[in-house]
Amino acid sequence: MAISARFLDELRERIGLADIVGRRTRLTKKGHEHSGLCPFHKEKTPSFTVNEDKGFYHCFGCGAHGSAFDFVMETEGLGFREAVEKLAGEAGMQVPQDSPEERQRAERKKSLYDVVEAACAHYEKALRRPEGAQALDYLRRRGLSEQTIKRFRLGFAPDRRDELKAAMGALGIKESELIGAGMLVKRDDGSTYDRFRGRVMFPILDRRGRVVAFGGRILGSDKGVAKYLNSPETDLFHKGSLLYAMDSAQVAARAGQTLIVTEGYMDVIALFQAGFEGAVAPLGTALTPEQILELWKITPDPVLCFDGDNAGQRAAARAAERTLALIKAGVGLRFATLPPGEDPDSLVQSKGPVAFQEILTAAKPLSQILWDLESQAGPTDTPEGRAALQKRLDDHVRRIEDATVRSHFQSSFKDRVWQLGRENRGSSGGGAGKSDWKPGAKRAFKSERAPVFSGEAKQHAVKSVRVNLAEAREEILLATLICHPELFEEVGERLGSLAFTTLTLDNLRQEALKTLAGQTGSEQSGEDSSLETDLDREHLQRHLRDSGYATILDSLLSPRVFAHAYFARPDEDMLSALEGWNETYEFYCRRDLQAELEDAQRQLAAEMTPEANERLRALNLQKFLAAERNAK
Repeated sequence: MAISARFLDELRERIGLADIVGRRTRLTKKGHEHSGLCPFHKEKTPSFTVNEDKGFYHCFGCGAHGSAFDFVMETEGLGFREAVEKLAGEAGMQVPQDSPEERQRAERKKSLYDVVEAACAHYEKALRRPEGAQALDYLRRRGLSEQTIKRFRLGFAPDRRDELKAAMGALGIKESELIGAGMLVKRDDGSTYDRFRGRVMFPILDRRGRVVAFGGRILGSDKGVAKYLNSPETDLFHKGSLLYAMDSAQVAARAGQTLIVTEGYMDVIALFQAGFEGAVAPLGTALTPEQILELWKITPDPVLCFDGDNAGQRAAARAAERTLALIKAGVGLRFATLPPGEDPDSLVQSKGPVAFQEILTAAKPLSQILWDLESQAGPTDTPEGRAALQKRLDDHVRRIEDATVRSHFQSSFKDRVWQLGRENRGSSGGGAGKSDWKPGAKRAFKSERAPVFSGEAKQHAVKSVRVNLAEAREEILLATLICHPELFEEVGERLGSLAFTTLTLDNLRQEALKTLAGQTGSEQSGEDSSLETDLDREHLQRHLRDSGYATILDSLLSPRVFAHAYFARPDEDMLSALEGWNETYEFYCRRDLQAELEDAQRQLAAEMTPEANERLRALNLQKFLAAERNAK
């Protein structure tokens, strides 16, 4: 029986949404609303609001939105009716009774929870009996501690066809209940036998921490027998929507840990034991759309961790393609790839948690995975090869339903293909050479004759100039800081905020800024450091070379760059270096503003909306103010 709207309205009036949300995050009242850090994703600046008058919460960071019922459902893993019953109980209200049929169905489901819980307790005890010695030894050889074995309630199913049936029968549990819970298999002749026999047992819990099913791993190497066996679908268990260990992972993720999707039970348990408590795994199938949506309820950017073998790469590709139709602004996936021959379990056992954390840190976004997949699928050194690449990428992009996300993916891929062509042209001697740009000077192009451009070719030519200018300025900004590290306090934050156009320069920038920040941090705190405590140019450059950046550093600190930025030279004084850096930075920012203006003009031409018009107006004002500053 559906709960009446009248009852729900009355319940909403009695409960305080801010009080309910306030159990999960600290709220501050501002006018008619409350605000605080979002309980659904990690953030440092509050973007989560609660409007008591309108009866909803909303996060401007991850998009979480809903009523008091939605909040309890999401944070406690309850169904709608369960959430209503919980809130009604707190408000002193009685939920209207169901029909006799619905009450009977609810009672049967409640009974199934009791059945699988009893089976779980039985398997735990069997693991500690003599017949479970082999299973217990297997778990210990896999590196699991006693605490971990108990934490995950691991057990053992003895290798007898009616062992569980007899034990449950002694507790008064009927065969029909065991069949309904997926614990017994019924033959055509009506007889039954235990589904799980001779297996290490992994209880599967729902988001509320209730046992709903099992996974069993065979002991030994019986040929013709599945290595892993899961419970069948039941009233409690729908494997396409649940994830192993989600009950504990959601708590860890909301406390700031990374939500990690692995491929198997043992991976999850090994990671948990190593300190990565946000690990989960699908239940014997590829990651489903329902499971991806469940992940996004917890965090906007879970990490999918795949083995480094071919099967793992294929699984990553399938997951990437499956996600395209689901992604929206603010949510996505990152992909971490392990070294060949390793899985999360083996990696943390052999190389420790630090090695696995490095892999998590290097996880790539969905767009990068698709680019890697397709750019390696065929030659890209010819125009027709790049056209084929663009077509494959466009096929992926068309599957994205969210128009805004689709537009950004499309622009990103087109830019990458264009850049790929530019690099190929440069390496063959027919494209961009050394930059002859100087701050404050016009770009000069040497040519036998003036080229004639079509409209489309002209756009590409202008874009090429812009990319060349951007990269040249990035080199100058970075070279100046590396040769004059004493400028870090003045320019470091601004340099770190820029979106560099090339990955190699970006990586070098990040390492340089991290090193300089470490030096100033240890200097201010008075702590000892493995780095020298003064901003020393020679030490910084030596550290960058030792970190694998020798080749790009030699290219950066060369006459090629210094010829266009005299102030970057190490023998120039600090004031000249700072003035030159600031001038270059100003030119660089104008490039970003111009690109945004052109994008806003295209958006307004495509959709004449007030938002698009306001964006263009604001950018034009920004351009005007920048010009005024430069004129002074």
